[in-house]
Amino acid sequence: MPRASLDKKPSEVASMFDGIAGRYDLTNDILSLGQDRAWRRATVRALGAMPGEKVLDLAAGTGTSSEPFADDGVRVVPCDFSIGMLQVGKERRPDLPFVAGDATRLPFADATFDAVTISFGLRNVVDTEAALREMLRVVRPGGRVVICEFSTPTWGPFRTLYQEYLVRALPRVAAAVTREGGSYEYLAESIAAWPDQEGLGRLLLRAGWERVAYRNLSAGIVALHRGTRPAT
Repeated sequence: MPRASLDKKPSEVASMFDGIAGRYDLTNDILSLGQDRAWRRATVRALGAMPGEKVLDLAAGTGTSSEPFADDGVRVVPCDFSIGMLQVGKERRPDLPFVAGDATRLPFADATFDAVTISFGLRNVVDTEAALREMLRVVRPGGRVVICEFSTPTWGPFRTLYQEYLVRALPRVAAAVTREGGSYEYLAESIAAWPDQEGLGRLLLRAGWERVAYRNLSAGIVALHRGTRPAT
């Protein structure tokens, strides 16, 4: 299967994720040494969704990120543009209302959701600002967003080691698990090319979100960004 490029053409990226859908969650556990579970729990806490609220979970993949919301009584809608990922998720959790959709052209009406979240998917979207504006559009005034994404480690020596891990070790380990090392070469490159914490914060503000803030997880390997849609 051909790997995607950093041009992030939607058809290429979707096809890439279709090809690794079956072992995607297992590979994430191995590559992150189990930290991905803690990052997802932190995302759920940061969003603070209450039972009965309606939440859009973008780049939901197989629904791993959506399950905690559903189990807490939140009306979560998992959305992804990889049909392969959605099929794996639907087989595992047929109770979740999986929806196929492009983050830059969401198939939802204005102000449909109380909140929107996206974990480890925003950097794979072809137009980051368009996606942030679409998220703003589909949440109600006063609604909120939480983005969980790879970022820039804050300590210089550790940052250097981490970058070496991305380039050299991550694709090799992923290839051993999925037989699709090329896909993870793309993912490593997309992490390295992604804006740092302040840069993503500026993109959120430019898209129209307010009260934007972030906090680092795992020394900045991952950052949680939050924002609120203006009330008027």
